[in-house]
Amino acid sequence: MHSLSDVAGAFVEMAHQIVWASVATVDRQDRPRSRVLHPIWEWDGENLIGWIGTGPTPLKRAHLERSAYCSVNYWAPSQDTCVAECHATWHFDLETRRAVWDRLKNGPAPVGYDPALIPGWDTPESESFAALRLDPWRLRVFPGTLLMGQGGEMLTWRA
Repeated sequence: MHSLSDVAGAFVEMAHQIVWASVATVDRQDRPRSRVLHPIWEWDGENLIGWIGTGPTPLKRAHLERSAYCSVNYWAPSQDTCVAECHATWHFDLETRRAVWDRLKNGPAPVGYDPALIPGWDTPESESFAALRLDPWRLRVFPGTLLMGQGGEMLTWRA
């Protein structure tokens, strides 16, 4: 097991290169449900926080009300994979929504994007836009080079 500081930087680098993640929640009948979302991660040297601009659909809200945990899984054709198991918290206040909108809009390429490109998201004030905060309790970074016998190291961390 590694320290958070050993894993977080490698996780953010890989996640931001892959960009899109399969995010799984659990429904009211304990069945997994996945969707593809676009998180952006912040690592300040001590804390790792993920943010997703997403629609607060009744289904997503019900899943996270039942269990506030999700799995965020990235995969690339090079076989690079990284996973963040997270506690997820909705943020509907305008200050946080504006901050997340700005993070997404001004994020580094290729992970940054203009949220106004999403239909119905004209501004951070749009009713169909909410911020979902991700606080990881477990991380895993698995370079595809390991599968190819070309070296590398699998990194894992757990709170």
